[in-house]
Amino acid sequence: MSVDTALQSTRTGRSERIVLDVVVPVFDEEDDLEPSVRRLHAHLAVQFPYRFRITIADNASTDATPAIAARLAAELPAVTSVRLEQKGRGRALRATWAASDAQVLAYCDVDLSTDLAALLPLVAPLISGHSDIAIGTRLGRGSRVVRGPKRELVSRAYNLLLRGALAARFTDAQCGFKAIRADVARRLLPLVEDTGWFFDTELLVLAERCGLRIHEVAVDWVDDPHSSVDILATAVADLKGIARLGHALTTGRLPLHELRGSLGRGALPVPDVAGVPRGLPGQLVRFAAIGVVSTLAYLVLYALLRGAAGPYGANVGALVVTAVANTAANRRLTFGVRGVTGAGTHHVQGLIVFALGLALTTGALTALHAWAPDAGRSVELTVLVAANALATVLRFVAYRSWIFRRQRAGDAPRQETPA
Repeated sequence: MSVDTALQSTRTGRSERIVLDVVVPVFDEEDDLEPSVRRLHAHLAVQFPYRFRITIADNASTDATPAIAARLAAELPAVTSVRLEQKGRGRALRATWAASDAQVLAYCDVDLSTDLAALLPLVAPLISGHSDIAIGTRLGRGSRVVRGPKRELVSRAYNLLLRGALAARFTDAQCGFKAIRADVARRLLPLVEDTGWFFDTELLVLAERCGLRIHEVAVDWVDDPHSSVDILATAVADLKGIARLGHALTTGRLPLHELRGSLGRGALPVPDVAGVPRGLPGQLVRFAAIGVVSTLAYLVLYALLRGAAGPYGANVGALVVTAVANTAANRRLTFGVRGVTGAGTHHVQGLIVFALGLALTTGALTALHAWAPDAGRSVELTVLVAANALATVLRFVAYRSWIFRRQRAGDAPRQETPA
């Protein structure tokens, strides 16, 4: 279904009905809000050929953000402000999109890290009816991105995990630059449970599973060095979201079949989460994705604990935490074991494998300090990454041949007690 842009104003040449509503979610953004909204408004006024609206969605800000938003709404045509009493980007998007009368709904981050030249290419396929959702991608061909190595690594690891765990085909789940047709949003939003940063990912996975067409636009993107996003807290929340969504998909709790028919497109050939793809290749893909995230979590924890606990204590603490999480993630996502039956045994067996990994990494540290007692922390981390890589290979062999051996491709799935 294409957007109706037939009604034209003879004075301005713009559509009389609102075609595009761009939401800007904000929390305590008194410094960036006004220049960003003015820049966005000026761009749309010149470059966008249809009637538009900019909606400032204030997430319970405690500074001058609400006052600035109200002043901008009073001064600039086509700018409105909405106040929400609870935080959460997903909550803000759900509330403003659900209340909008525009035909295409979009959002962008207040820092405008994404070059606005990509805005019209983003929404054009939705206006024409060619696509249902459009996303900016920082990881596609033609994208030009300026950001630090930590954020680059975390972003790529997260999207790799989505491909392995949820069979996602889109390349960039969390670029703050997306749009959706309003009729599609009305059907999908009630199914999206997350109210925070995982909102984007959940919406995209559901859309993909419903057979909707997702259009990707390569963007120019410059990282905001003053971003207040807590990377570790966001990563933990995203992992919880992946586990919850994966469980909902594998248990058939979501009415995807009904949505496929009512939204007017055939389903994409996306197999079930529990067996995508089947056999050893699929297990390796998922295990590798989980391993990347586990390694990142291990390095963060090791760096945090190193000063207080020393190298050996930090190694033990970081390995214990990531080993438990790794076993749980691989149990559900790599080998398709669900329910509580056998979970305790699996974690005990996982801890035995962990002990072997601990012996390997501790031995590597001991050897390093014996051979190079003055080695710095960067050398320590390099040696530990290499030791962990070997431990990871051993862990996969143990998972597949011992702990979850009945879940190999071609074997009958276990009958588990539902969680």
